[in-house]
Formats: sequence, structure tokens, C-alpha cells
Amino acid sequence: MTALADARRRAGLTALYLGIFATVWLSVPDSEPPWGVFLVAGSVAALITAGAGGALAVLSRAAGPLSRDAVTDRKHLVIFAAELAATGFGAVLLAVTGRSEYIAVLVAAVVGIHFWPLALVLRDPALRILAGLVFVTALAGLVTGMMSAVSPGEVVGTGVGVLLLGYAIGALIRGGMTLRASHP
Repeated sequence: MTALADARRRAGLTALYLGIFATVWLSVPDSEPPWGVFLVAGSVAALITAGAGGALAVLSRAAGPLSRDAVTDRKHLVIFAAELAATGFGAVLLAVTGRSEYIAVLVAAVVGIHFWPLALVLRDPALRILAGLVFVTALAGLVTGMMSAVSPGEVVGTGVGVLLLGYAIGALIRGGMTLRASHP
């Protein structure tokens, strides 16, 4: 597989995965119209982005078989397992202590942290910027939940959903640019 096709495949998969997760995050807030309309529109945009990312990844297969690296796959699995364990344990702890409204904050913080090592594994240094922004969004949800009547889930769900959607769209654009570069 050529370097352009590999970059296209990675960009497509990034748009696919983050588009799906953006849809999930945008479903967290329970908002009434008119704000709810924007969340639904964002979810639809995220699903379209995910679909386009999947199509871009499939297009990259025409350049040859996918190259797999067992070490990279193992590192990704370890990061993912640690993320699941931390969020699962933390969510149970928050639920048992009667603080379940902060589960979205915890999950967002862990997701933000998990993007940091993932940047190295996926060879995408910009994921570190996303990591910081998602973590700051988790902190904003925590502070908002402690200082006001606004649900932390509204702040975190909307914020993380928009961040993931923006990053997915950026990946889709980068992947599309590889198509133009390979077909002058």
C-alpha cells in the first residue's frame, strides 16, 4: 500500500470512528428545543461524516492490502482496555456514591487522556491537541456541575461531541486531499 493510500485509510478510519463517537456524545445532553435541534443536526452531520470516512477507508483498499502491525495493534488494545477499565470502575464508583451525574465528566476526562498515548500509536500528533481540548471540556463540565444548575452531561456531551465531529471532519478533509494528490 502506498504512503498516500495508507494516509487515506487512516484518515478515513479516524473520520469513521470519531464520527460515530461524536454521535454518541451529542446524544448525552437532554435538551429541549431549540438547543435539541442543533444536537440532532450535529448527530446527523456526525453520522454522515462517519459514512464518508468509511467510504474513504474502503477506497484506500484499491491501492493494496491493509498493512497491519501486530505491535501497534497490541498497544492500541492495551490503551483501549485501560480506558474501559478506568471508565467502568469510575462509573460504578460514582453511581454507588450517588454522583452519577458526573459519569460523563469522568468518561470525557479518560477519553481525553487516552488520546495522548494514542497519538504516538496512530502516528497522529494532532490527537494531542484533541486530548487537551477534551480534557479541558471535562473540567468545564465538572466546574459547571459544581457551581450551577446546568447538568455536567450537557456541557461535556455537547463539548466533546463537537470536538470529535470537528476532528472527524478535519480527518475527512485530509483524506480527501490525498485523493487529489494521487489523481492530479
